[in-house]
Parts: sequence; C-alpha cells; structure tokens
Amino acid sequence: MMKPAAFLFDMDGLLIDSERVYQRVMLDILVPKGHAPADVEALSLRLVGNSGVRGRALLAEFLDGGVDEFNAAWHAGVRDSLAAGVPLRPTVRHSIEALAETGARMAVVTSTHIAHARSNLERAGLLAHFELVVGGDEVPANKPDPAPYMQAAAGLGLDPQLCAAFEDSDAGTTSAVRAGCHTTQIPDLRPLHHPLPDLGQQVAPDLASALMTLGAICQNGVLRG
Repeated sequence: MMKPAAFLFDMDGLLIDSERVYQRVMLDILVPKGHAPADVEALSLRLVGNSGVRGRALLAEFLDGGVDEFNAAWHAGVRDSLAAGVPLRPTVRHSIEALAETGARMAVVTSTHIAHARSNLERAGLLAHFELVVGGDEVPANKPDPAPYMQAAAGLGLDPQLCAAFEDSDAGTTSAVRAGCHTTQIPDLRPLHHPLPDLGQQVAPDLASALMTLGAICQNGVLRG
C-alpha cells in the first residue's frame, strides 16, 4: 500500500504484554479452587480478543456460577500487577518511538475500557505518542465488529482504507479487515494448533518487522524520509 495516513494499534497482546498477566492471575485464582492448570490456560486463550459479553459467556460456561465474584478478583489482580509495572511486547517501545519521530499519526483501538487503557498506556510511557485512544466502552459494537476501527479512523478524519492496523487476536484482526484497514496480524497467545484466519491480512513476528515491511521504519532504526 501507499504510505499509511495513520497507524492504528490494538493494545493488549499487541503493545502491552498483558495477556500473560491475565493468564497468570487467572491461574492464581482458579487453580487453588481445584481447576486443572491446563484447563485454566485453555480458557484464558479462548478469552483473548473477545468482548466483555462473549468473555462473560465463556467464563459462565467454565465456572458454572460466580462470574461476578471471579471477574472482580481477576481484574483487581491484573490492575495490581500492572500497577507495579506495565510490560511491553518485543520491539514495541523502539518501534513506536521511531514511528513518532517521523510525525506519523497514531491511535490505539482497544476493547479495554478507556480509563484503564489510558492509564496503562501512560504507565507504559506510550500514551503521549497517540493522537487518539478508542476504548471498548466508547463504541457501539466491539471487535470483531468493524465499528472500533471505523470510529478510530473517523476520529482522525480519515477513511479506514488509508490506515494501517495492527492486531494480535483473530477477533481484532477481523474487525480491522472488515473496517477496510490494511491489516497486519502479530500473533501472541493463542490456542495450540489453532490456525490464523485467512482474511487477507499480513502476518509478522513483531511490530518492528511489520512496520519495516510497510517501509515506515528501517532495520537499524534510522527513519525513512
């Protein structure tokens, strides 16, 4: 594609290495209650990229009750863990800082509620690089619906087809592709032997590789003009 007019990024599992935090806290809560670690890990992988409504349904099926109590303890545990430090995915800090130096327009498109999203991005030292953050509680429909990416592009005053999107999950990738964005999937945690969807997206091992493929940054970090 031509040089993107803007770069749209998912947050959890793409910028922030939070999916492992969610999984670890889930294990800490459920294994002492008698759930097998392998079953809990499998559940956590099924939850990646899902909206709150779909996630709640999966939890209800697994827990057979007590979803509200679990959710409260789970999210509190994740918040406590991230308060001690927000881990980033490989190559993210360098890639975002290098892209920012080019003057690129950037936004975050996440299913996380806006207040938590902005807080996590700020603690990670990334928030100032983004012109816009679209949270899951601000959109009429969640991923895999195209609404989040369409809203982000509109907020930047752009056609989604002029934007490059970056996602880790299948639901997020579907959302970005359906919105019309040039989409790159950078897989993180996912179920074993679960193939990536064939949506016409590009696939990359990390964010730096994805941006280099688009010609947005160079191998050695020197920026392209």
